[in-house]
Amino acid sequence: MSTAEETAGGEIEPWDEVTPEAARRLLVAAVEAFAERGYHATTTRDIAGRAGMSPAALYIHYKTKEELLHRISRIGHDRALSILRTAARGEGTATERLAEGVSSFVRWHAGRRTTARVVQYELDALGPEARAEILALRRQVDAEVRGIIEEGVANGEFDVIDVHGTTLAVLSLCIDVARWFNVDGPRTPEEVGALYADLVLRMVGAVKP
Repeated sequence: MSTAEETAGGEIEPWDEVTPEAARRLLVAAVEAFAERGYHATTTRDIAGRAGMSPAALYIHYKTKEELLHRISRIGHDRALSILRTAARGEGTATERLAEGVSSFVRWHAGRRTTARVVQYELDALGPEARAEILALRRQVDAEVRGIIEEGVANGEFDVIDVHGTTLAVLSLCIDVARWFNVDGPRTPEEVGALYADLVLRMVGAVKP
């Protein structure tokens, strides 16, 4: 299964914002190459070859290999933030919103595992300016989850002593799914999402209704 075909519910990987079509093909090829070989071991020739293009054609759309990684990281982190922000600002109790956020976040990391591995584990390959931009997005992701947990603690739904540490643990648990999830394994992204939502609610000591 190619990166473009990965699903968490039958959807094509959301690269529609990348235009023209040649630039999108190169980005998808870069995701696959970075996930398979790692950023530093991947050459622009590798990426162009996967996209069925010449190395010279790559530079028409991306000045450097790092620019490709930055674009991938930005799109992936924007998507992750959107998933958690939607859950955090939705209706329902803190318990319900935390469960929905974790479930959706995990489904994305499982269903888009190739993209997620690059997005989450190649950050150090970015230059200082690009890395700072992505770290700012990560802080926003952290803030959305922390906000739900803080609300749950304040209203008595959760029993958490260290909110910051628990937020880190929750996000780390979810993100790691991209590292081990196997599409041919015994669980679907939806099943893993439901399992992790239950685990996280137990972690925060959610009060059973």
